[in-house]
Amino acid sequence: MANIGDIGPFDAIWCSHSLEHLLPIDGAQALREFARVLAPGGYVMIIVPDLEDVRPTNDVLYESGVGPITGLHLFYGHDGLENPHMLHRTGFMAVTLKDALEAAGFSKVTTQRLNNYNLLGIGVK
Repeated sequence: MANIGDIGPFDAIWCSHSLEHLLPIDGAQALREFARVLAPGGYVMIIVPDLEDVRPTNDVLYESGVGPITGLHLFYGHDGLENPHMLHRTGFMAVTLKDALEAAGFSKVTTQRLNNYNLLGIGVK
């Protein structure tokens, strides 16, 4: 069995709608681990809900394949109250995702707001 330190190096990591389900301290650790297992010049691409300009209300922001998405869903997770695995434990805006990636050791960090309240972050090791 390989040790956790034996994993990598990888050229890229894709992380979509996962970090928001972690406590802030655990999300920071995950980002540091991403940086650790990437090869020099490797990059991480992250998508999280974009909380900028969102209010935690029942107002419908957009329609998705699972139904209407509200500000409450973006803040607390879709069906988070009924399913604890879907709870959001942290949230991001462009500046906070950029700060988190830089704190984890990534350089050349960019963030971009996408459609339907998604936020893309890219960091190069």
